[in-house]
Amino acid sequence: MTRPLPEDHERMCAAVRQAGEAVRQRFEAGNTKAWEKDDDTPVSEADYESNDILKAALLDDEDYGWLSEESAEDEDRLSASRTWIVDPIDGTHAFLKGQPHFAVCVALVEDGRAVSAAIFNPATDEFFEAIRGGGARCNGEALCASSAEELDGCRVLGSKAMFEHPGWPEPWPVMRLAYRNSTSYRLALVAAGRYDATIALVRKADWDVAPGALIACEAGAVATDHKGDPFVFAKPHPVQRALVCAAPRLYPRIIERLGHLPDDLRQVAL
Repeated sequence: MTRPLPEDHERMCAAVRQAGEAVRQRFEAGNTKAWEKDDDTPVSEADYESNDILKAALLDDEDYGWLSEESAEDEDRLSASRTWIVDPIDGTHAFLKGQPHFAVCVALVEDGRAVSAAIFNPATDEFFEAIRGGGARCNGEALCASSAEELDGCRVLGSKAMFEHPGWPEPWPVMRLAYRNSTSYRLALVAAGRYDATIALVRKADWDVAPGALIACEAGAVATDHKGDPFVFAKPHPVQRALVCAAPRLYPRIIERLGHLPDDLRQVAL
């Protein structure tokens, strides 16, 4: 039997803080062993330590499934009432380079929707959290997405090369572009109103999207794929085809510019 959602949320926040503290200590020490995974992305001892802390704290009931970037696939999750979706360190590349753009991220998913989420950047001591229907907060303060309406001059987290690609039917207007290695942290920054949008026109795993998408939406932003379709998480193949998250009045302008793109972006060079 599943627990009341506020109890699960409190449990999750405590576990994310504990894992984040372990990651912070390794970040400050700066001597974490790292190597390349089979997909050529980096992983470190800190990723696995964080994963172990989170799994020990959260996975104690057969009604809960587990889906983590640093754990082997467990198909028992497909029959679970709720599933923990975990990225022990989102932004490992930044973590290893000594850049404070990484986070410990967890979402709890029920019936394909994220219902609770936490994102903790221990380097900046920012703790973002949300429960579906309960709003979003950072360090206890309510979050609100920006009021941006126009693409001209808006603040966007994304790849400069993507926006400047010559294949766009119409060039993008001048925007204030920035980048953060962690997808979840990007979403949290949109939730906080510090940026107006983040766009990633590549496939993203559920653990990259679920925590931040809930937090952003609870702050009033809109988060979907590039076709405007809502995310469904914890499917047998837990991957989303793209990510668009923006302030509510800006979001339609972005989706309109993406309308010519195919459903499957893997054959598109952007």
